[in-house]
Amino acid sequence: MVRVLMLSWEYPPVVVGGLGRHVHALATSLATIGHEVTVVTRHAPGSPLEELREGVRVVRAPQDPPLFPLSTPTLLAWTMAFNHTLTRAALRAAQYYEFDVIHAHDWLVTHTAVTLAEHLDLPLVATIHATEAGRHQGWLPEDLNRSIHSVEFWLAHRASRVLVCSSYMKWEVTRLLELDHDKVEVIPNGVDGKVWKATAAAVMQARARYAARGPLVGFAGRLVYEKGVQDLVEAVPKLRAEHPGLKVVIAGDGPYREELQEACRRRHVTDTVDFTGFLTERELPAMLAATNATVVPSLYEPFGMVALEAASAGAPLAVASTGGLAEIVQPGVTGMTFPHSDPGALADAVGSLLAEPIRAQAIAKAALAMVGARYGWQGIAAQVGEAYERTIKEEPDFRAARLTDTTPPIVVPEGNLLR
Repeated sequence: MVRVLMLSWEYPPVVVGGLGRHVHALATSLATIGHEVTVVTRHAPGSPLEELREGVRVVRAPQDPPLFPLSTPTLLAWTMAFNHTLTRAALRAAQYYEFDVIHAHDWLVTHTAVTLAEHLDLPLVATIHATEAGRHQGWLPEDLNRSIHSVEFWLAHRASRVLVCSSYMKWEVTRLLELDHDKVEVIPNGVDGKVWKATAAAVMQARARYAARGPLVGFAGRLVYEKGVQDLVEAVPKLRAEHPGLKVVIAGDGPYREELQEACRRRHVTDTVDFTGFLTERELPAMLAATNATVVPSLYEPFGMVALEAASAGAPLAVASTGGLAEIVQPGVTGMTFPHSDPGALADAVGSLLAEPIRAQAIAKAALAMVGARYGWQGIAAQVGEAYERTIKEEPDFRAARLTDTTPPIVVPEGNLLR
């Protein structure tokens, strides 16, 4: 049994994206298999400051009175303020509970993670879910991007072990953050198949709501440039011409929404494309299950969680062959693939699923079986628990290495870091 102090900037009921769902599933699965888990996270209005929830002790840090908006121009100021209150909440928890290891999720909790590791004299494990350079296709165009990259570099070098979700991400972080290959361990994300299994009635309702006459194509995710939704929009005229009655559902929200809606107007497909905003935990699995094809057109995808979730819902997949997606989907077996940023190839991949519904269902069944065999959360949690145990055992060696570490302060290089 390992006593884990886990740090995350989001945890239910605060769920901004995939990270919050990941940390929740990992924490509860670790507790299920016998580990003692405390998650320290930010407070949500109406939530208790501390509670035992689903076997996990959740400690929430309330926001300090100087309020900084969580937006791009003030993100670093917000992060520093958040880390101050997060550190105090974690130190209070450490007065009452003992821990064996600290597990930090992404750069937003770095200052707290390093402070706690040194103050409590504990080994630090860091999961890097994505990198700032990766999110910008290898570039760090502004001071904010370079600052975030520097914090990621610091966290990765200070941690005793770095966890990533795919072989692609291992390549990316060792290259971008100049890490030893042996320090980085690949443990994939998991998926709870039961959560994504909609009832037959819910699927029928979704089908009636979104596509009464023809085929239905779906997308779910944040509406940001790197998710590639612009390529799906550009492919719609071709798909509609070849598949009469086509409807496309884009579920999610984000800063790119207005630009995508304007692109639909320019292409005269507003009657075909439905922007739903965020769907509830009941609505989203039903929508995905109702699709004849669910598209993941990402330009950058460290893992591709939405592909696993859609497969768990029973949707036939068409995904960009990029990043972690290329490791999940076997072309023509568990999904159709296409090069990212290629709307024509996207249309062909989706069109093949729409044109051959029997084959599409066989592909969906193969994907569902693959998810069950490889990505169950308890198995993933067991791997993380073993990584904790190895880290604790090897910590004396890590400390000795840190005493002789000559890593210079990072100087962010110019140009495309991923070339």
